[in-house]
Amino acid sequence: MPPSLRLLPLLALAFVPLASATPGKVDPRIDQLLDQLGKVRAIHAVQLSPDGQRLAWVVDTDGKPKIQVAHADGSDAHGLAMGNASCRQEEIAWAPDSRHLAFLTDCGGKPGDMDVYAADAGGQAAPRRLADLHGYAHDLAWSADGRALGFLYVEGATRRASAVAAAKPQVGEVGIDGLEIQRVATLPAAGGTPTLVTPAATYVYEFSWSPDARQLAYVGAPAPGDNNWWIARLYAQDARAGATPRVLVDPVHETGPLHRMQLALPRWSPDGKRLVFVGGLMSDQGATGGDLYAVPAAGGATVDLTPGIRVTPSWFAWTSPRTLLVSQVSNGQSQLADYAVDNHRATQQRVRFTLPASVGDGSASMGMSLSADHSRIAFVQSSYAAAPEVHAGPFGGSAPRAVTAINAALKPSWGKAESVEWDHDGRHVQGWLLYPAQYDATRRYPMIVSVHGGPASAVIPRWPGVGYGSVPFSELGYFVFMPNPRGSFGQGEAYVQANRKDFGYGDLSDILAGIDAIEKKLPVDDKRLGLTGWSYGGFMSMFVPTQTQRFHAVVAGAGISNWQSYYGENLIDQWMIPYFGASVYDDPAVYAKSSAIDFIKRVKTPTLIVVGDRDAECPAPQSFEYWHALRAQGVPTSLVVYPNEGHHFVDPGHQRDVLQRALEWFAKYLPAS
Repeated sequence: MPPSLRLLPLLALAFVPLASATPGKVDPRIDQLLDQLGKVRAIHAVQLSPDGQRLAWVVDTDGKPKIQVAHADGSDAHGLAMGNASCRQEEIAWAPDSRHLAFLTDCGGKPGDMDVYAADAGGQAAPRRLADLHGYAHDLAWSADGRALGFLYVEGATRRASAVAAAKPQVGEVGIDGLEIQRVATLPAAGGTPTLVTPAATYVYEFSWSPDARQLAYVGAPAPGDNNWWIARLYAQDARAGATPRVLVDPVHETGPLHRMQLALPRWSPDGKRLVFVGGLMSDQGATGGDLYAVPAAGGATVDLTPGIRVTPSWFAWTSPRTLLVSQVSNGQSQLADYAVDNHRATQQRVRFTLPASVGDGSASMGMSLSADHSRIAFVQSSYAAAPEVHAGPFGGSAPRAVTAINAALKPSWGKAESVEWDHDGRHVQGWLLYPAQYDATRRYPMIVSVHGGPASAVIPRWPGVGYGSVPFSELGYFVFMPNPRGSFGQGEAYVQANRKDFGYGDLSDILAGIDAIEKKLPVDDKRLGLTGWSYGGFMSMFVPTQTQRFHAVVAGAGISNWQSYYGENLIDQWMIPYFGASVYDDPAVYAKSSAIDFIKRVKTPTLIVVGDRDAECPAPQSFEYWHALRAQGVPTSLVVYPNEGHHFVDPGHQRDVLQRALEWFAKYLPAS
């Protein structure tokens, strides 16, 4: 019987109200830590007006996202006069006139029913509704002439359009019934009824207007949208309903380095004659990274503009017909650099700044908000040392200062952070290390190794929230090691692709070498090593104990225990072929090679397993397989399934509960003192 069918009765038993984590004596520091983490106010987006005179940002206020509008230096910040203090406001976009701010809100309708509004930032009138929506919308973007507003729209949506959101129940004719198609919609600046302009059969993931506002470029694929981003094409078409799209790039049929890779962030050149985009091996939509590519807007050959670079571009903007501003991951840090670009090559000219911090404007991974003349910049910044704030100011050779004090009262209660670097197997490898709080060099400490998701992603310093993460372990007396092994962003595209057909082997070797390097310099007790991670990190948390007995406690979040059964259970199987080289039906051995289940009798490590019951990316049956196997071997284990959660947990109670359970699990099996 297939594992997914065999485990259905067990799944039903898991959907009961959750207790407040492990019963018995609880370390009082855990509650204090969770309360502190809950105090941070997330800043979801920031946008600088085109004239550089105003800022708008979205910040959590009384549990709801709210918009603040201010001068460019952050002064005179005030909310919008909506007349409803309990509504949500989000998805901000300045019009080219720098006066009108478009946004989404449920202030004018029932809670959760988001409509398009516009506020006059220079007047006293209340914001007005531009469109009454009946579905899910996001990514508002004005055309350059200011005559239209475009956005991504799922008409009649029943859920947020994302593979990490809780999946719809798989009922009816699966893959046919209830498909929800995200399309580009446009709306006149004066308001009205949205017009769906992209084809009804194409799911659109992101788009951009041409400089003359007559065309759209977009990344799209056939439905279902959650699954097919990994085989998406780059299209261009006239910005009107019924226009015929033309395919500019189809990675499935590319013969060069983009073959079977992914693409993102298409941006028109200022003259409208070509498009530049990010292309490479990407494991998650939204976690963008790769080389910069160019293609003629009328169609033609695709050119890799940055072959062989040792950084990972994630976002860029044209700053002149021959220059790009690029946000890139460099050795575990955020970096902003200028590139000179011609027909065949983009060459880095200078680095504006490098930050041991996470940055972004909320529009895309590592996005920056720029004034129209590129003289001013704004973004949200956070790190292990500083909670998120809006940073804005003149754009020169250094990072701008914070212009808000939303989280200024928060101070880290965990230990100091430092970048650690080592060379292994012919590669340079980097990671981040948190010291224990109240570190005493005369003591020996346990260490928890946290493997990031992806695998095409990177650990860059970021202030933690209540959701599952590794930073809080530091406060309870652990070293916390967060490596960026092969497969990660930050060392170039060849490094990203170095773990293809090799999950759990080369990257584990990099991690173990990093542990060795740390233990040579710091008082880490090798007999008290723990391991954790979520998604790909959850897979590693399940697989690594089959390859080494070096770890003595594990927390596996949303993991994968059996790549062969996973292929038929998940709703995103298109991502696997670029990594494994073939489907499981054509090459089952390459999937078995990295499946923990195939080596399960080697596992001795006590393991806590957590997962959402509606996870489309790493389905709950994968966690059940691992938990069932550990129980059969007599290995201490616990499985907690969270109801109505997808790959990313959204219920605040669940976010708190899963972190508390992990903290208590390590305290039990890997005591810090």
